[in-house]
Amino acid sequence: MFDRVIRNGLVVDAAGVTRADVAIQGEQIAAIGLGLEGRQTLDAADCYVLPGAVDPHVHLQMALAGRVSSDSFASGTVAAACGGTTTVIDFVTPAPEQTMLDALAARRAEADGQVAVDYGLHMTVPTWHGGDAARLGELGDVVEAGCATFKLYQAYAGMMLDDVALLRVLQAVAAAGGRAVLHAETGPVLDLLRGQALAAGHTAPVWHARTRPPRLEATAIHRAAELAHLAGCPLHIFHVGCAEAVAEVAAAQRRGVMITGETCPQYLLLTADEQLGSADGKLYICAPPLRGHADQLALWTGLADGTLAMVSTDHCPWTGEEKNQPDFSQVPGGVPSIEARLALIHHYGVRRGRLSLAAWVEVCCTAPAALMGLGQKGRLAPGYDADVVIFDPQTLYTISPATLHETAGWTPYDGMSVEGWPRTVLVRGQVVVQEGGYTGAKPGRYLPRRFIA
Repeated sequence: MFDRVIRNGLVVDAAGVTRADVAIQGEQIAAIGLGLEGRQTLDAADCYVLPGAVDPHVHLQMALAGRVSSDSFASGTVAAACGGTTTVIDFVTPAPEQTMLDALAARRAEADGQVAVDYGLHMTVPTWHGGDAARLGELGDVVEAGCATFKLYQAYAGMMLDDVALLRVLQAVAAAGGRAVLHAETGPVLDLLRGQALAAGHTAPVWHARTRPPRLEATAIHRAAELAHLAGCPLHIFHVGCAEAVAEVAAAQRRGVMITGETCPQYLLLTADEQLGSADGKLYICAPPLRGHADQLALWTGLADGTLAMVSTDHCPWTGEEKNQPDFSQVPGGVPSIEARLALIHHYGVRRGRLSLAAWVEVCCTAPAALMGLGQKGRLAPGYDADVVIFDPQTLYTISPATLHETAGWTPYDGMSVEGWPRTVLVRGQVVVQEGGYTGAKPGRYLPRRFIA
């Protein structure tokens, strides 16, 4: 007799779809089969039963230029849970005088006890650490502490690594047994283009996209891929946003580079002309910027053929007031997406015939877990954590600030109606969402991550 059995559902895993029950013992999945018996039963009739989704790219409670992103670890993980995401990976950014381990401990102190879902952390290597050999010597200790992925930037003052520094850091990451995750844009050139646009009087939000040409995203990926290959360091490209970038990731893969990529709902569903050109255009400023319909097609194709491994959100929420700045260059970048991701990719991917059910689970659950060192997540199989989503594909849900648990006060998907939404969500066997409502549970904890050589 198991602790709990989920019965009558259609189990959807990256490996395929089957009619089966899911048995849970303690915090783990104990069995998959028919006729399983438990002390408690959850009925999943007419629903899909999925592994909990993994969002490997979120910014909760993030400090930036005197502001803090609007979702705290508490509110952001509640929103994640209500959307079927049971694990998130956020970031640590050490201050110039701070060791990486001290920064990691401080960031964990902000999250521990507040989170409704499990969480991991990427360690940012900012400019001041990337150029310091002694600081790079800390990477091995950081990996031992379970923070095995390192965020690198090719843009933004204070964050940006030039090619020499980037190679040095990639070598250090590889030597420590970690992996690199990258924001790929050609920062110095973008700075020049932005300054030229402002000098010419161009302040409207659409100029955010016009001063960040897509080929400069692609060429940044090309340079980073060659440096990663030289360093022997696995490289993951964050928020791929345009057709040229997809093509560059594919070309690097054909050359034998250890490279993967992700995209986000905003790049799959929104466009620069329609959103940045609207009266509310400032809300939609993010980096890389929104592109066009041809780019959306390339991104969906990249997900379907495996060039892009996953869908994250880059959830970085700011209020409308915070976004309301005098010109596009002063608007804090980022959009909220943490809650709607799983349902959006189901509706616009599966229901539109772009992805199979198994591929949907692969890009939202299984691949993010596997590629980010979350060995107990992302699958429905005995021995894995009992992170489970009962997803009702018939539920009609209209996305709006009033229906979401995010706290920015707006959503880029406002008014979109989707078929399919999570009904029940479990984190390591504990029900955190029941009949679509948050139960108040906070079972989330820090997840040490390591890669097996």
